[in-house]
Amino acid sequence: MAAAMEMSEADQIKTFKDFLVQYNKLSELCFNDCVHDFTSRTLRSTEEKCILNCMDKYLRTNQRVSQRFHEFQMIANENMMALAQKSGNPS
Repeated sequence: MAAAMEMSEADQIKTFKDFLVQYNKLSELCFNDCVHDFTSRTLRSTEEKCILNCMDKYLRTNQRVSQRFHEFQMIANENMMALAQKSGNPS
């Protein structure tokens, strides 16, 4: 049981690291695309709008890619199961 807990903790750490990588990638991408004026400490309204649009587009695209990957993975698994059943191998 302790090994299962450790795996769970390791999985949680990996998930968090993956989240941070994605967050940093998103931040850098949107910053580089949208922020061009460094003469002020505050964001201009156009920069802020650009950043919000950039984040929204990135997150929607990421979600859609994940959905499609999941759909293709399910189809591939169904095809493998059908092939295994045809060959008489239930595993």
